[in-house]
Amino acid sequence: MSTLLRPTGAGPYRLTPADAGWKYIGFEVRDLRQGESFACDLGGREVAIIVLSGVFDVRHGAGGEWPGVGGRANVFEASPHGVYLPAGGRVSILARSAGQVALCFARSDAAGEPVRILPDAIEVETRGGGNATRRIRHVIPPEFPAQRLLVVEVLTPSGNWSSYPPHKHDVDALPGEVELEEIYYHRQLPANGFAFQRVYTDDRAIDETMTIHDGDVVLVPRGYHVVAQAHGYEGYYLNILAGDRRSMAASDDAPYRWIRERWSAGGTA
Repeated sequence: MSTLLRPTGAGPYRLTPADAGWKYIGFEVRDLRQGESFACDLGGREVAIIVLSGVFDVRHGAGGEWPGVGGRANVFEASPHGVYLPAGGRVSILARSAGQVALCFARSDAAGEPVRILPDAIEVETRGGGNATRRIRHVIPPEFPAQRLLVVEVLTPSGNWSSYPPHKHDVDALPGEVELEEIYYHRQLPANGFAFQRVYTDDRAIDETMTIHDGDVVLVPRGYHVVAQAHGYEGYYLNILAGDRRSMAASDDAPYRWIRERWSAGGTA
């Protein structure tokens, strides 16, 4: 079943694959004051360290050191800075300024090389049409040299629909669809805004419509999913996906396929 998780204010937010009941994805959000630091062992996990706000020094015992990672004031301002690290070794993060950092994990058994993620290298795409238009920042796309991790940031304007038409990626059926676990980490601007997110399956074994607030996390283990943003507020979500294929192929819910086809044909639906 999909799961809505809310921040408690009781410390750092942590999610493991066992917590989520799936195989691959883990997730943490850390709020750090200037001068604070933390460290963790990666073990059998690759990680994308995404700076949500502030500036951080990142050090990897097996891979190198990256000073001054970050710089945006908030997730709505600009594309992110970050660091990708393959499995193994220990990573430490020191806050040069107060800020927030997300750690996007996926189980991994592959060797690889660290990669510094720079905003200028991130493709930004406008997707959809009409009041289903949104902007996609392709932070770790399929062609990125990771084993399983895929990461995007999505900005949804006031009153718009996003992740639309409803789509799913829960079966291995290339070229049209691949099986992926997925997390949505939501932010709102201003912070008292809200959105709605629906997650459902064809047989309605899952059929949830959730009210999403700033800082909420939604797990999507399977099924179709879609987001609607409240008027007067801008929405952001960080998507973390992982599976056995480096693809983001998804299939639309059949009754709504005409909408994407209309966009492809240059229509305005």
